[in-house]
Amino acid sequence: MDLKKLEDILKIKLPHIGGVSFQKDDVIHCENRIGGTVLPLGVAGPLHINGQHAKGDYYIPLATTEGALVASVNRGSKAISASGGASSGVELVGVTRGPVFEVKNISQALSFKKWLDEHLSLLKKEAEKTSSHLKLLKLGARITGNYVYVRFYFNTGEAMGMNMATIATDKIVSYIENKTKASCLAISGNFCVDKKPAWLNFISGRGRRVWAEAIIKKDLVKTILKTSPQKLFEVWLAKCMMGSIMSGGMGFNSHFANVVAAFFAATGQDLAHVVEGSMGVTTMKVLENGDLYVSVYLPAVMLGTIGGGTKLAIKKEALSIMKVTSSDALAEILGCAVLAGELSLLSSLAEGSLAKAHTRLGR
Repeated sequence: MDLKKLEDILKIKLPHIGGVSFQKDDVIHCENRIGGTVLPLGVAGPLHINGQHAKGDYYIPLATTEGALVASVNRGSKAISASGGASSGVELVGVTRGPVFEVKNISQALSFKKWLDEHLSLLKKEAEKTSSHLKLLKLGARITGNYVYVRFYFNTGEAMGMNMATIATDKIVSYIENKTKASCLAISGNFCVDKKPAWLNFISGRGRRVWAEAIIKKDLVKTILKTSPQKLFEVWLAKCMMGSIMSGGMGFNSHFANVVAAFFAATGQDLAHVVEGSMGVTTMKVLENGDLYVSVYLPAVMLGTIGGGTKLAIKKEALSIMKVTSSDALAEILGCAVLAGELSLLSSLAEGSLAKAHTRLGR
């Protein structure tokens, strides 16, 4: 299906969709492509980061149509930077793929689980035949009835690596079926857990775990954020903690997904992984001297600096704004941007200015 054919079928014209151009060297993974779509791109910052991998002042590209979002992250960045910056850290968990196997009974399931543990080194060899950039880190298995769910964890280097993990898992599955009595029903049995909210991802992590924290001086809370540390703490406790408990929420935060979605759209990440990025915890505490401690924890960040949508020239430009090639550094920048967004939104709620901000910037 091309654009002209679709226009003829529908008897409409789509000049703007058809007018979006791509660079000749862009690798575009989109079937039946008729053109493109665009989002406004803003930058927040500079945000000063004292991370393990990201160190310095960063401007953060955010693609969104939500008024007030970039301004909010910008305000949070200002407060953090004026207070000495944010500290951040990242830990590789691994990209996961979770096939489901069928066996005859529980006894066979337990034997199969034991076989997997005892043959991890052989499974590593099979997986790593598929790419020199991939390593099988570990596996975990769970049994229910005659089903065995296996979760493989892969290091895919600087790529987000979901396709690499799927190809490697397919290779592993073929080896397993050849060596055991287990039959793979699906290469993804929802034990990955890919692009779905799940406590398994929250607790065990997926992709990368990311932390960011800052101490905001009490006078800057007043002058930049227009509230007080105590009021901020009270709003955080009522909203992020108690409100999340009362609603059965899986994210003890204000709006992680807002910043993650805008950051992913700007930098060419797989947008569906915003689901995992929406999970996490915001923490606040008023210190003895009256300053405010604030932190965020994102347990399942799926991103990369190469592969997928990052191949598009416009996404490469957005990535170049941050001058990073390391996915660990990119994850830390995202974590600090989320921190800035949390700080600013909770301040707006504490101040009572959320509706005013959206009236002014969101219409």
